[in-house]
Amino acid sequence: MTIIEIPAGWPADETAALAVQRELRGRLVRDEEGPPVGEGHVTGLDVAYDDERDLVAAAAVVLDARTLEVVEEATAVGRVSFPYVPGLLAFREIPTVLAALDALDADPGLLVCDGYGLAHPRRFGLASHLGVLTGRPSVGVAKNPFAFAHEQPGPARGDSSPLLADGEEVGRAVRTRSRVKPVFVSVGHRVSLDRACAHTLHLTPRYRIPETTRRADSLCRHALAEALGERPSPPGTSESL
Repeated sequence: MTIIEIPAGWPADETAALAVQRELRGRLVRDEEGPPVGEGHVTGLDVAYDDERDLVAAAAVVLDARTLEVVEEATAVGRVSFPYVPGLLAFREIPTVLAALDALDADPGLLVCDGYGLAHPRRFGLASHLGVLTGRPSVGVAKNPFAFAHEQPGPARGDSSPLLADGEEVGRAVRTRSRVKPVFVSVGHRVSLDRACAHTLHLTPRYRIPETTRRADSLCRHALAEALGERPSPPGTSESL
């Protein structure tokens, strides 16, 4: 098994990472509608960590956007590339996530990240960071709320409420299952917020969490267990998500 090493010149401290984040944020594209719902491919991205061994496993799972059937899967295992600093978590995992994406033969299409994009203290979370680096449309769908004000959306599937930061809508709390807690959607790159929410609802026909994230979560945990020499359970999808 090949371990992805930390790239040469990768930011090693908070000051360097903030400078990179500021530079990349200037390349964000926010005036595109994004790919149509149910067309082409959508790719789920997720990671699993082993902090004792300083390893991170990344998974990229390409789905047919219409049927939500798996088209291709890829994983990579790498060194954790940055210390834990809130607001800079993307720097810990991006080299390994990019390696998983590079291992795909299929066109990834829309990238769906388990995390945030514009709903970030400096408007540049993981989904935005990956979108800019790859040039691909991207959205963030997070399981838990970040530090933004929001009202609870209505109880029905499809109900939503804005995530607000200084009066700006940076994302939405979206109810993907009736009377189940919402997920938190934000634009990454080259997608509108309305389209990001529409994709999220299309990707959640049965469960609260998008199929992209459910499948990538299972696969990256499987890859990490294999890398650690453990006996992984067969990769599948957890109905608890």
